[in-house]
Amino acid sequence: MTGRKALWSAIGMGAAYLMRNKSARDKVISQVRRVATSMRDKKNGNSSNTTNNNY
Repeated sequence: MTGRKALWSAIGMGAAYLMRNKSARDKVISQVRRVATSMRDKKNGNSSNTTNNNY
């Protein structure tokens, strides 16, 4: 039970940090989009290795 409390506390603190810090929020959003695009390309069989270093 202690592990779950620690996990939820970490999630809550991270969410609060992202709500207050726009640059961190934008960084996370761009990373999630990059991963989603990569996963979609793998699923569709595209092997384009374009790199976007916006972090």
